[in-house]
Amino acid sequence: MQEETRVEWRQWGQDAFDEARERAVPVLLSLSTTWCVDCHEMDATTYADPNIAANVNDRYVPVRVDADRQPRVRERYAAGGFPSTVFLTPDGEVLSTATALAPDGMRQVLNRVAENYAEKGDDAGRVPRALSGDLPPAGTVDAAIEEQLAGQLGEKFDDRFGGWGRDAKFPLARTVEFALKRERDQALRSLDAVRDHLHDDVAGGFFRYAGRQDWSDVHYAKLLDTNATLLRAFAHAYVYTGEDVYREPAESTVEFLTDDLWAGVAVGGSVGPGEGAEYWRKDAEGRANDRSPRTDLTAYAGGNALAADALLTFHGYTDDERAREYADRVLDYLERDLLEHGSVVHFRERGQTGPRDVLADIAAVVGAFTRAEQILGYGADVASTVADHAIESLHEDGSFRDGPAEGAGLLDRPLRPLDGNAAMANALIDLAMLTGEESYREIARETVGAFAGASHRVGVQVAEYGTAAGRLCREPLVVAVADDPGSDLHRAALRIADHEKVVVPNADESIAPELDRGTARVVGVDDPASDPEALMARVAQRE
Repeated sequence: MQEETRVEWRQWGQDAFDEARERAVPVLLSLSTTWCVDCHEMDATTYADPNIAANVNDRYVPVRVDADRQPRVRERYAAGGFPSTVFLTPDGEVLSTATALAPDGMRQVLNRVAENYAEKGDDAGRVPRALSGDLPPAGTVDAAIEEQLAGQLGEKFDDRFGGWGRDAKFPLARTVEFALKRERDQALRSLDAVRDHLHDDVAGGFFRYAGRQDWSDVHYAKLLDTNATLLRAFAHAYVYTGEDVYREPAESTVEFLTDDLWAGVAVGGSVGPGEGAEYWRKDAEGRANDRSPRTDLTAYAGGNALAADALLTFHGYTDDERAREYADRVLDYLERDLLEHGSVVHFRERGQTGPRDVLADIAAVVGAFTRAEQILGYGADVASTVADHAIESLHEDGSFRDGPAEGAGLLDRPLRPLDGNAAMANALIDLAMLTGEESYREIARETVGAFAGASHRVGVQVAEYGTAAGRLCREPLVVAVADDPGSDLHRAALRIADHEKVVVPNADESIAPELDRGTARVVGVDDPASDPEALMARVAQRE
């Protein structure tokens, strides 16, 4: 393949769109990831074809984007899978979308899109509905939201194979957590299926998803976000059941995150699928003699915050010191390298700085530091700083935008993702309970209410929205502990079988007035407890 026939990829940015405007040609956006098999296959076949590469270079401005590094571009333009092949006007509007394209299919699409744009120009583009600027329908935050989603669990649950849905099976860790308090049998059966089909028994960790209803056709990439959220879900299942079948996969996932995926100062982003099923079916010795899968050690803010949250949760339930040690290191990395006066940087690596203030990152960071406050006794001040910045810069018309209203393409169009808003609402509820600042709870209520008019259309994939709504409709279980983190009383409070509770160590007058040192109070129950047994009795009394 000659140099002049290669695809001359540009970086995402205004310069690429300006070039497209100057040349009066469309932009070809290729969204890929390091862990995507089809992305590498398309590079090796379609884009390696000299005629296709020349066609792309002559008639388009080609832009390559790593979807993990540019999550806001991914949310606006991904075509439902990777690679996403998206054709855009010079203003960033969508002309056509596809996923992986073989050479013959690519030739047809390149010709069709170029001819269509030559004929219609920018009029051929469209703005996705989610970016139209219309606000979601607001409504009242009431018990019906939680009840509707709890009903969805039963309607969508696969009684034969576990999990929700009848097609490809994703782990849906946050849905599992919602179900743990509302349909526990469904939650545990789903975790059983995840453990039996997606867990790597050799190196620990979980694979991304299964392509078929029966959890077969496993897609073998291991992503940080998937593993962090599943680690927390399995830890919660362990505190409810006390069964090692949930503790052991969580423990091996701690080892995976802090060993195979450890990047020196934090946790890397992913381990690719390698050679596929053949590699992952081998034992440790067999894998050692084979070529290792591609590993992306980029330390992303959101994924590391999720990891810190999960590691601390596991430590709180088990006293696992490895989990605590690495959670501390991750929190230090986040605060030192990725947080700036409340602003969150998506990643830093070899002189590159990622986008700032991605909502998913912010929600995860606030959640991680509120978890740290509960487990370690510090972190609420950092969480408050990040939350205050997000409320000031992203909270608008009742909900949070996914990031700053600026950037190339359609990044300046407001996007209000329900999952990010739900995660942020839950983090703010925790922060309100930890700090006594009721304003955080009110922002959470406003945020949930901003989508409540369409809550009947919310599916189980975003069950965390139901979690937030439910917590706003009743007083969460709050345990104020007037004792040091790590004391017997504090550890007992952490292990109360309610994963939506909030534990406040070293509780002061603002949280628990007139509470003597060395005692704990279940908020809403008058009598304090001075030992773990008495504390459990107070919890039962509240219920």
